[in-house]
Amino acid sequence: MKFKELKTKSKEELSRILAENKDKVRDLRFKAANNQLKNVKEIGKLKRQIAQVLTINNQSDNIVK
Repeated sequence: MKFKELKTKSKEELSRILAENKDKVRDLRFKAANNQLKNVKEIGKLKRQIAQVLTINNQSDNIVK
């Protein structure tokens, strides 16, 4: 998902996306440890999206204050 698309999401949607991505990263790490994961780049993509969601949350918190 693009950063511009994430900016339009509500706080509830962002928290849901964040939780889903954290679960996916955890699962992918277990698969990578067991040599079952074929696309290792997927972990990095999900971690980047997690960082983007956290950035949007922090920016919106600073605007409200």
